[in-house]
Amino acid sequence: MKKEWFQNDDFWVNYGPIMFDEAHWAEAAGTAGEIKKIAGLKNGDKILDACCALGRISVELALLNLNVTGVDITQPFLDCAADTAEDEGVKLNLVNCDMREFKIDSKFDCAINVYNSFGYCDSKEDDYKIISSIYDSLKEGGSFILECISRETAIRWFTEGEWFERAGKTVLTEFKPTGAWEGLSSRWILIDKNGQRMEHTFIQRLYSAAELRDKLLETGFSSAEVYGGFDLSPYDYNAKTMVIVARK
Repeated sequence: MKKEWFQNDDFWVNYGPIMFDEAHWAEAAGTAGEIKKIAGLKNGDKILDACCALGRISVELALLNLNVTGVDITQPFLDCAADTAEDEGVKLNLVNCDMREFKIDSKFDCAINVYNSFGYCDSKEDDYKIISSIYDSLKEGGSFILECISRETAIRWFTEGEWFERAGKTVLTEFKPTGAWEGLSSRWILIDKNGQRMEHTFIQRLYSAAELRDKLLETGFSSAEVYGGFDLSPYDYNAKTMVIVARK
């Protein structure tokens, strides 16, 4: 399997502090609480955080007395997650693995893929491998919670770009659709206080809510409901994200 942009640790070391800012850390506890509630999890239940990144949700789930396994392809992120877990006095099971290839004998009560971590592979087939891997990792009756922007929300809330100061850098962003809104191209430019510039462009594949819902059902999930947030608000013209709750 060829190396893709998100497999470059150096990218995440430089861009991670920009994308995972204090505001996103602050909302993690509330998101974890909603996840536990949505999935109906009990203390000690096993949950898989697929593409867990810095472990901000994983740690909060562990603080809610859940048995958490975080999987990510980026080892520096897992190292940060381990440090945070130690600081908070909780245990995480951390696995350095590509979710397309993740396999485990012990099954989970719930799996999550959140904070817009889906749709970055070079092909739909590879994106779908992640869904299949998650499905195979769940117990019968287990839940899968997927949260990311959809084609509908990307169009509804589209902006051409912005600039801001964060983590000691000036950040400039530029966004544009690719094709017939099959994807969203994101160009990020970082400029540090010495004027040194770093630039990266990546594309996220955009799925409609109906397309992903139907794919989950095709994979074998018995149900898949679409919402506009972790509060299970309607997926309508006010939705700022897409949350799909699927049951195996």
